[in-house]
Amino acid sequence: MKKDDQRWTREQTIIAFNLYCKIPFNRVTSSHPEIIKIAKIIGRSVNSVKMKIGNFGSFDPELKKRGIVGLVNASKLDEIVWNEFNSNWDDLAFESEKILTSFEGVDILKREPIIEDDFYFPEGVEKERLVKTRVNQIFFRQTVLSAHNFTCCITGIDIPELLVASHIIPWSKAAKDRLNPRNGLCLNALHDKAFDKGLMTITADFKIKISPKILVKPSAPIEKWIASFEGKNIIIPERFVPTTEILEYHYKNIFQL
Repeated sequence: MKKDDQRWTREQTIIAFNLYCKIPFNRVTSSHPEIIKIAKIIGRSVNSVKMKIGNFGSFDPELKKRGIVGLVNASKLDEIVWNEFNSNWDDLAFESEKILTSFEGVDILKREPIIEDDFYFPEGVEKERLVKTRVNQIFFRQTVLSAHNFTCCITGIDIPELLVASHIIPWSKAAKDRLNPRNGLCLNALHDKAFDKGLMTITADFKIKISPKILVKPSAPIEKWIASFEGKNIIIPERFVPTTEILEYHYKNIFQL
């Protein structure tokens, strides 16, 4: 039996959803290196993996708003995985990465580095907790940057080394949304720091608002790099658009009036 004649397993489908989150939808092609890599690992054809990602696109309401409908042959299992993980990001991130390493024949606890500068390597429950945190943080960054097409939503900078997956509701306050990509913005390092400190915010209608504490300190650099963005629209992400509730939290609780 050819590998594409075999039914997709739940494990393979979860890995495909993981990939759906990490690759901008407009870059999903048979030549994408990650699709080629994952297809080989899970024993499916490249075209089959590409189509599975397209299936998930058919469930995405944000793509539908843009007139992108995905593929129309999604299976019941695709829908089950979408519904299960689309609102349960903690489980998706770690579970999908754990399944992927099992296909690779690697123990995820041995694959992922923890804290590079530590003098010791924790064991047991503590080690697993640290690995899960690191895996989840990497997943959050990849998903947020992918949703924004690897472009800062304020400046349009598209150099990955300069980009940050910035939490809208801070990690310490976002118990249920820490890994939710709708709680993330792709920002360059400067504006990430300004956003984190409440010196700028994004309103519910996706406009940039600069803190009066910045605006009352006019200087050429501040005007050029921060104040000049006052009132401008951000580049709205292709997927996982921040919710009104999440954006309003930042405005009401973090932004410095």
